[in-house]
Amino acid sequence: MKTNTDVSKALASKLSPVALAVAMTVPAISNIAVAQEVEATEEQQFEAITVTATKRPQVIYEVPIAISAFDGDKLADQGITDLTDVGKFVPNLNVTGFSAGHTSSVNPFIRGIGLQDHLITTDPGVSVYVDGVYLGRQVGQNWSLNNIERIEVLRGPQGTLYGRNSIGGAINIITKEPDQGDVTKINTEFGTRGRVKADLFVNHGLSETVAFNMNLSFNKRDGLGEFINVPNAEYDVGETEDVSGRVSLKWEPSNDFRMVLTADANNGDGGLRPYTVLIDEVGSDRYFGGQNGVGVPLRNTDVTPEGADIYDNATGTEAVTGVSNEARGLSLTTEWDINEDYTAKVVASQRTSKYKAGLDDDGTIYSLDQFPERGEADQTSIELQLNGYINEYTDFVAGLYYFNEEGSNRQGDDSNFDGGPNLLALDQETTSKAAYVNVRHDLTDELSVSGGLRYTKDEKDASANVFSALGTIYDSNDWDEVTWEVATNYTFENGMTGYATIQSGYQSGQFPARPYCLIGQFFGAGGFDDIEGAQAAVRANNCFTASDNITATNYEVGIKGRVNDYFDISVAVFNTEFEDLPYQVSRVSEGGFDTANLVVEQTSRGVEADATFTYGNFSMMTSVGYMDVDVEEQDGFNPVAPLTPDLTLAIGPQYTFELDGGDSIRVRADYSYRAEMYGEPTSAPERMTKLDSRELVNFDIAYTPANDAYTVALYGRNIFDERYDNARLNTGDYILQILSNDASEFGVRFSTEF
Repeated sequence: MKTNTDVSKALASKLSPVALAVAMTVPAISNIAVAQEVEATEEQQFEAITVTATKRPQVIYEVPIAISAFDGDKLADQGITDLTDVGKFVPNLNVTGFSAGHTSSVNPFIRGIGLQDHLITTDPGVSVYVDGVYLGRQVGQNWSLNNIERIEVLRGPQGTLYGRNSIGGAINIITKEPDQGDVTKINTEFGTRGRVKADLFVNHGLSETVAFNMNLSFNKRDGLGEFINVPNAEYDVGETEDVSGRVSLKWEPSNDFRMVLTADANNGDGGLRPYTVLIDEVGSDRYFGGQNGVGVPLRNTDVTPEGADIYDNATGTEAVTGVSNEARGLSLTTEWDINEDYTAKVVASQRTSKYKAGLDDDGTIYSLDQFPERGEADQTSIELQLNGYINEYTDFVAGLYYFNEEGSNRQGDDSNFDGGPNLLALDQETTSKAAYVNVRHDLTDELSVSGGLRYTKDEKDASANVFSALGTIYDSNDWDEVTWEVATNYTFENGMTGYATIQSGYQSGQFPARPYCLIGQFFGAGGFDDIEGAQAAVRANNCFTASDNITATNYEVGIKGRVNDYFDISVAVFNTEFEDLPYQVSRVSEGGFDTANLVVEQTSRGVEADATFTYGNFSMMTSVGYMDVDVEEQDGFNPVAPLTPDLTLAIGPQYTFELDGGDSIRVRADYSYRAEMYGEPTSAPERMTKLDSRELVNFDIAYTPANDAYTVALYGRNIFDERYDNARLNTGDYILQILSNDASEFGVRFSTEF
């Protein structure tokens, strides 16, 4: 493991001089604050956030895991409008958005664990929950974060309390629950790049026992390029338009019983995400040499003609120019305080989602490799929970969990591979059942211990059809695992908390996403010369099989809390070991765009720190993460964790000017840094999939009158217009270079509450 000196050298070498100077002000300012002889006021400078990461309310300092929390009312001040933005300010978190070329996809990577794909046979390594409901699919998850109570980012395996696909971590989104207060909030934004955003939130008490709230949102932003060979394209490249709504009804007939029914929906439309294709750099026979289905040698100039912008798209296929997603959800949360010691809770949910997307992989006007795609998924989940106190020193959380998902992906009606017809039909049903318990016991006033167990059983029934002569291939598999956690917390005399945790995580195995290897097996077994024999041979021993279950064990120590009235900090040091972890490896085979699983053992180790300094009207937020990922050698090949920077940094200073008469002006800047990384599981220079580091800067200047009637703000996001790659993928014939959709934006934000 690298020493602190190594980390300091790495930090200094990777950051620009300006960023490094800003980073160094944090400890300097802290030292000045300690030296000041200022009497502490009765009210603390800032209030610790209460979180539910352990499925019980706790002050964030008491939770024995690494966690970052965001106050929902302050997200806009920081330039956070969706989950992709959250990924800019959490240590060792990187959020990309590429799946199927969709603009609303979100792919979080925490501590080297994540998933770039989206097909139904794949599962992410980082789970996303909304009000306790797990979201199974990644397309359409880039939520517009309006009227959110808070966001919690849990880092490290969460296999005891969050069993579904949480080997890297979990993201909890908690919305505002209805109450008896009567309030209406209106938020609007108008900015460059055609930004129009409007949000309405209403909370109202209907009676002494019934309350409701409602949120309606519209969000539109123009694109960054044009479809130069499809003049009738409905949307530009990267254009987005989203309409969403959420209604919650709360019934609380007594202090002991409450029920919240929530319905939500969103519709998103737009243009294909920006990307380009590098052909000359690979020089393959099929593309560069013209040995392809259209018989034309291809060059980079066919993708980006002279005079065109890299953000323009040269496809001639209208079917891939537009993307869309729809989601509908219904959830019911019931809580019953059985007595003073025990509370029962039920969270039941049903969700449906569908999308249209796809890429033209050759990126040219020719109908060579283009894959318009449609997908849908239906999920049902039920969680029964009991928590409470065994005695005055011991509390617990226990529960039963059920999850079922049926989904499909389709290509074929208007898709091509090598100029000919292409077929991909995937179907999968997943059923997951689990039981868990977590107990915490106070040994003394200062020392507590906790532990948990979870048993999970997963079953998957999947099918794939990639070649009509072969037909549909079916397979089933099941996995089960016991995951566990032990932890201890100690509160020091100064109020700081130290913790040590050992926790395990589990994820079920996965079927291949694009099993075009089946076509090679078909022809290898005789093909059309013996169709029945080839079919039988493939079905008896085919490549459409699932990987083993994935396990993770995390060892972590940390310290968190308030150093003094002005400075709080959270530091974690971790070492996580993963076994049977599948890396996706995509290449062009004779049968199609094949995606296989490279199964590896990986160790992630590193350090993370979150800190906040507040002195008078000035505050400074900072977070830093440094990580070293070691992947076991594979037959002389040394893989790397994809889309995983070794260094992440965020800094956010803020100052509030108090004007005569009680008016105020708040000035805030936010800086985010992500080090270089690789778009696929290799660092070989000849693969050309290295992604450069990126530095993003936001600002927000807000005016609020003395009566708090409204706030008007000037904002800037990515003010230096940093353009960066979200991903790179080398298929052997070409390199897909996925461009960011994150250009600079300046505008005005207005909010009022009455």
